[in-house]
Amino acid sequence: MGTGLDQVIKGYNNYGSFLKEKYSGQRVFKVIVDGGFTCPNRDGSKGYGGCTYCNVDSFTPELSRTLPSLREQLEQGIARGKNFYKADKFIVYFQPNTNTYAPVHYLKMMYDEALSINSEDIVGLSIGTRPDCIDAEKIALLESYADRYHVDLEMGMESIYDSTLEKINRGCSHQEFVDAIELAGKSSKLDLCVHTIFGFPWETETEMLAYIDEINRFPQIKFVKFHHLHIVEGSIMGAKYKKDPFPLFTLESYTDFLCKVIPRLRPDIVIQRLFGISDWDLLIAPNWDLKKSSIQTYMDKKFEERNIVQGAMYKGG
Repeated sequence: MGTGLDQVIKGYNNYGSFLKEKYSGQRVFKVIVDGGFTCPNRDGSKGYGGCTYCNVDSFTPELSRTLPSLREQLEQGIARGKNFYKADKFIVYFQPNTNTYAPVHYLKMMYDEALSINSEDIVGLSIGTRPDCIDAEKIALLESYADRYHVDLEMGMESIYDSTLEKINRGCSHQEFVDAIELAGKSSKLDLCVHTIFGFPWETETEMLAYIDEINRFPQIKFVKFHHLHIVEGSIMGAKYKKDPFPLFTLESYTDFLCKVIPRLRPDIVIQRLFGISDWDLLIAPNWDLKKSSIQTYMDKKFEERNIVQGAMYKGG
């Protein structure tokens, strides 16, 4: 229903520390809500079936999938955050599917409703979307909340290669991502977050490291989320993997890869996430057989042992 945000001092610019400083030491918890949106790559507007790696249920908490209303999702998510994570404040996170894929008047109704629930406890609004579902009117709507809340707009870049985007049935090009970043980046009120997926089996390590060069060149990007490719039930890629398995990151190899990523990343960018997670009952591979906290601890220990420092190899201005 939500995500606790780590606040340990690390050799990289992490989200927990960012929020701790921004909110004077208060503990902040993200509450994931499902607004019932769909995706232009599922409903026929651009295609059917969605991206080949995607099963929305695999990254949507069970409570968000089963509770029918925003109020119930938020009330239970906030209660869980307070009881189990000792959270003080909350960010409403519209995560599943494409959360700007609707007329602006409908989006406003949904966002307003969510922000009105336990409003004294809410400090932020986070909107997950696709680059091809952003326009000036929707940006203006999000800007209208920025005088009261910390607002970030999260867009999936996934890969920088159109050949990969075509293989995964993404339904939009990298240039559309660039255009959306440049459009949204004109706003001084919104923080932009970019989501990537590492590990498509046809991409080399050198090609994946080039993602970082692309991210670095946009000063508008404030946050990143890095995910490793995981294969889930109910996805097109999952069905293919079962018939003909292909190489995926192990925990060790992915951590080694991140040790090359982090030093290349522009030092002002805040890392919201280093890896992806999926419900155990939907995960096919790779199964690292560890809880999220144990994966994070393993990675941080390796980073410390190797003296990994964000931006150490960054050569920009």
